Amino acid sequence: MRLVVISMAIAAVVAMVGTPLLIALLARHGYAQAIRVSTENEAYPDHEGKRGTPSMGGVAIIVGVLAGYLITHLVTWRPLTASGLLILYLMVGLGLVGVADDYLKIFKQRSTGLRARTKLIGQAAVAISFAFLSVMFPNEMGETPASMAVSFLRDTPLVLPMGLFVLWVWFLITATTNGVNLTDGLDGLATGAAFASFLAYVLVSIWQYGQSCFFEQTSFCYTTANPLDLAIVAAAGAGATFGFLWWNTSPARIFMGDTGSLALGGGIAGLAIFTRTELLLPFMAGLFLIISVSVILQVGSFKLTGRRVFRMAPLHHHFEMLGWPEIQIVVRFWIIQGLFIGAGLALFYAEWVRS
Repeated sequence: MRLVVISMAIAAVVAMVGTPLLIALLARHGYAQAIRVSTENEAYPDHEGKRGTPSMGGVAIIVGVLAGYLITHLVTWRPLTASGLLILYLMVGLGLVGVADDYLKIFKQRSTGLRARTKLIGQAAVAISFAFLSVMFPNEMGETPASMAVSFLRDTPLVLPMGLFVLWVWFLITATTNGVNLTDGLDGLATGAAFASFLAYVLVSIWQYGQSCFFEQTSFCYTTANPLDLAIVAAAGAGATFGFLWWNTSPARIFMGDTGSLALGGGIAGLAIFTRTELLLPFMAGLFLIISVSVILQVGSFKLTGRRVFRMAPLHHHFEMLGWPEIQIVVRFWIIQGLFIGAGLALFYAEWVRS
């Protein structure tokens, strides 16, 4: 528990102190994201007040996570693990894809950023390499960071061949990263929701560490590789998002951009894969799922019938168009995220009690 607290505290301080320095640097050079404005054919929420707000704040989150994890190991002289390093690899790799996207938004003033195909190719390259690496590097018990079995509350009997396993990991990572990316449309919305998800994985990982098969072989022990290190990574993610939220909450002084949303989505998906709770991800990332489904429904309905389900997608913009205040939408959506996570943790604990 001490390691988790140290990691979270370091990440929070680094992100909280580093973000205003990043704001000053970006503002000095005028690096702000383009804002969409309404036209005769397309209406958008009035975000004119956000014009000039610096973007690419995800850099502070990533630096905070790296500092929280690495400094914790340094000051406690604890060896690094493959599980922790691979989560960092996933977050940094996807963050770099986001940097390219934010570069176009900021320097080229193209509000759409990278083309969708280019972004998906970049995400796929990182996710596929992560999938291959995740079934290497066994620990002293022979457990690799990821299992090729599909998991819910722990591994199920359904074991995938390598090809399908890689596709499965790619799907989980792509779905989660794009879910966080779509949710990042209002001040603090995605940051606060991601903070809650990381906290949930701190609890899951700590519980799995306490009931690990490494200590005692029982019928209900967990085979997760390096669960304590996963808790340290998750704590760093929670701390970094908390520190960044101080500056990102309404009215935001900086946006995380795709640099942050892709990195956070990757971290959440990676923790789901490594904690063997893949099918629990719709609960641990419930808000991101709802936002993604709203976009799918909107696009599908318009293409099939020519009609829109919502006034605007993603879902939070629909409520903006209805006249809801931004802060009201954000807080209520945070509550929804909390309810999903509460249900997920209840399922996780109930399975262990039954066992």
